[in-house]
Amino acid sequence: MCNSEVTMENNANGSTRTTTEEQDLNSWLPVTASRKAKWWYSAFHNVTAMVGAGVLGLPFAMSQLGWVPGITALVVSWLVTFYSLWQLVELHEFVPGKRFDRYPELGQHAFGDKLGYWVIMPQQLMVQVASDIVYMVTGGKSLKKCVDLVSPNFAPIRQTYFILFFAFCQLILSQIPNFNSLKVISLLAALMSFCYSMVAFVASIGKGVSHHHQVSHGVRSHTTAGIVFDVFNSLGTIAFAFAGHSVALEIQATIPSSPDKPSKKSMWRGSIVAYIIVALCYFSVAASGFWAFGDLVEDDVLISLERPRWIIAIANFMVFVHVLGSYQVFAMPVFDMLESYLVQNLRFAPKLTLRLTARSAYVVLTAIVGICIPFFGALLGFFGGLAFSSTSYILPCVLWLALQRPKRWSFHWIASWASIIVGLLITILAPIGGARSIIISAKTYKLFS
Repeated sequence: MCNSEVTMENNANGSTRTTTEEQDLNSWLPVTASRKAKWWYSAFHNVTAMVGAGVLGLPFAMSQLGWVPGITALVVSWLVTFYSLWQLVELHEFVPGKRFDRYPELGQHAFGDKLGYWVIMPQQLMVQVASDIVYMVTGGKSLKKCVDLVSPNFAPIRQTYFILFFAFCQLILSQIPNFNSLKVISLLAALMSFCYSMVAFVASIGKGVSHHHQVSHGVRSHTTAGIVFDVFNSLGTIAFAFAGHSVALEIQATIPSSPDKPSKKSMWRGSIVAYIIVALCYFSVAASGFWAFGDLVEDDVLISLERPRWIIAIANFMVFVHVLGSYQVFAMPVFDMLESYLVQNLRFAPKLTLRLTARSAYVVLTAIVGICIPFFGALLGFFGGLAFSSTSYILPCVLWLALQRPKRWSFHWIASWASIIVGLLITILAPIGGARSIIISAKTYKLFS
């Protein structure tokens, strides 16, 4: 992984050196090639990364927890991840004259080149790749639902073909050269996520008004074991809704920086706007979906909302467009890592052919896994629990404690440790709930379904 500088890098003995080769590579790699982003770009990149189709699963998580614990879990997750995002924004260039453009670079600065890289890189990579596989499945599923609603004649067409169409779209989009060039796609994706959240909210309110008196707002399970496993699973669902931190430093890398106007000012302004939109989407969908359908709500609230057909068809198409953009936002750091490795370690020339081959191979790989394992959402709770909660809840606070060394019992010391404890609870409990979901899903599983 190459370290990126504004102009030069201070080495251990205080002298300075400029690495022409590294600068040339940085001006080609997708994360650092263009630093012309405005503050509002960071707002919609963050919304695209954060408000995934997972928002539609929040009413289901509420039905596993009940009103008070459900809202509490959402509020705590929102506050903890808002704080840990602030930490990452502050740490991006806390060393004067140097920028940590990639998550592993910050780890290397905190824990040394080898340990820092291997602590963070695998976890970040797991989040990016797992998210992209989920988006591959979600994109295909949403498009199939939309087509089935608009024209029932196409119902016999299998989900696999819709995932293949989504993969074909990604093969084209993956050739967008750098993160900053993704702004129009990301803006469209962010708009779509807000729109389908509002469709789910309004449609749920409409449904709830007509039959609210017939709905039970208890928890789904009626056995102690069922309730416990459901609580574990719901914590995972809520935690994964806040998985955008794995691309935060890379988003900030696209923003210009100068001594009088550091990148953190623009990034933080964009992050605040993004988090307000996140709160609006999450709380409105979670509360209205649970209020309308109670403990019988489906794991995707749009399935519960069968009527009016045309509105639900449009909402599913919006989900499809949104995940087209989300896939790319999560894929950019992977492309960056891949291309950096191929150029630096395997001595490939940084050319268009390398980009075409490497990125296409990645898209094909995520498509194959998505087609083979369409119940990947349950696997996400199992394998992703560790990395998802870690990159958003635990690692930013660990890095803050290691680098800023706040005084014991100061606000930042207490807040960091509280966030780490919340993250560790999710890391331990979410995979247990996910394992149970896998066992249940596997009973009815068919390969290439």
